[in-house]
Amino acid sequence: MRDSAGNRHQITGRTQKAIADPTSPIVFRTSDFGLSLPHFGLRSSHLKLSVVGAGPGDPELITLKGLKALQQADVVMYDALVDEALLDFAPASAARIFVGKRKGKPSFKQEEINALIVDFANLFGHVVRLKGGDPFVFGRGLEEMQYAASQGLEVHYIPGISSVVAGPGAVGIPVTLRGASRGFWVLTATTDTGDLNPEVVTAAHTDSTVVILMGLSKMSEISKIYAEAGKSNWPVAIISNATLPNEKSVTGTMADIVKQLEKDQIPSPAIIVAGEVVNHQFKSVSIRKKLHQP
Repeated sequence: MRDSAGNRHQITGRTQKAIADPTSPIVFRTSDFGLSLPHFGLRSSHLKLSVVGAGPGDPELITLKGLKALQQADVVMYDALVDEALLDFAPASAARIFVGKRKGKPSFKQEEINALIVDFANLFGHVVRLKGGDPFVFGRGLEEMQYAASQGLEVHYIPGISSVVAGPGAVGIPVTLRGASRGFWVLTATTDTGDLNPEVVTAAHTDSTVVILMGLSKMSEISKIYAEAGKSNWPVAIISNATLPNEKSVTGTMADIVKQLEKDQIPSPAIIVAGEVVNHQFKSVSIRKKLHQP
């Protein structure tokens, strides 16, 4: 396949499927955007990848620089935690391609996403890789930039507001507070094999705030670890859909949080916040509610 400059590009089988196969896990359809295989000759001469953080959920929390990148996109490849309202900021001619992971549904491997980025850049020009939160916080943003750069693409990183801080903050919990926490730890709950991250054991012994991502299914194990560290009564909060209208949270202690979850049915994905700062939520939440009262 040749581009408008006459250069030949290899189209991988996965890219061909992403464009032509209506059963592909990608929501992109050629008919939606007036695109077809012959349109591959219409790419920009500037091959670029912009890895953009979309923020913690609320589409208004993306940065101005992130919006500018979307407005200049030829292709937007976006993840499951991105609010699709942001796609409206891309040009009407830009392809919108879903490459996120949803439980129980087909999804791309990271190596396939890397290949798609390069293929679409070669074929169209500017690819915006839109990720929830910040791309460098458990977002594999660096991996994608490194691969794209190795294939000759110009790469850019545009930070996003991370749910690590904004998630707790949305329900009135600061991750640091004078007299309560002098710092905070950020952990993923699981290893690459799906086992509980062993660093949770180390973190349970600190008095700093501990923020654990993607750990709702491991909450029972986490509670036991804190109990073994002598912290059964340690405060904990769990926040789901932070900054969104359907935001939901629950607070308790490590001793009772699992029962609270069973009662309140907090949906995944969720953020776990453990630390004394949780005990300081209540005043800030009551103030926040008063400020929003008519």
